[in-house]
Amino acid sequence: MTEIIAGIEIPDTITADVATRHVAEISSPLLFHHSRRVFLFAALHARRLGLAPDPELLYVASMFHDTGLHTPFSDKVQRFEVDGADHARSFLLKRGFPQEAANLVWSAIALHTTPELPGRMDPEIALTNLGVLTDAIGVGFDDIDPDAIDEITAAHPRGDFKNEFMQAFHEGLKHRPETAYGTINADVLEHFVPGYRRDSMVERVMNSPWAA
Repeated sequence: MTEIIAGIEIPDTITADVATRHVAEISSPLLFHHSRRVFLFAALHARRLGLAPDPELLYVASMFHDTGLHTPFSDKVQRFEVDGADHARSFLLKRGFPQEAANLVWSAIALHTTPELPGRMDPEIALTNLGVLTDAIGVGFDDIDPDAIDEITAAHPRGDFKNEFMQAFHEGLKHRPETAYGTINADVLEHFVPGYRRDSMVERVMNSPWAA
């Protein structure tokens, strides 16, 4: 049966259904509900902006975008965004999706915390980022009908989202602080880890082996 929340239809495909169950199993309730809200807000923004993303790919990108915080794709130490992107691409390729579609979802997830760039790219990439920004920091909040927001948060409650979300980031990053270089993730470590000092591009240039 088709599921509709705030006028947005959750993609009624086998892949979307498997993605939903998979992310529910490997993720926390906090990040599961966050990911569903990201898709719903992204889809509402798509209507407002006249964009036409592939709904199934947008859904998979939204659902997998934070999976790297909980379930690393590999033992390699890499940014959590890349972990989640690798996980989603592998998921789609194993299900027979073309490389182009899998790479599009990879980019949407890998870039979802990167300022400015996603908005210049494909709708699936731009909207994943915008959905994340709406749910995490309220970007575009005033552009969404309050009744739609109420319906979405009734279906997928926020709870103590602000505090629990920051804790989830901390838990997902504290064992790999070196991956936070040049990203917003350094903000989280600086807040939670006593004595943490972010590396800077200036120091990397000035301390390079070059004489000048």
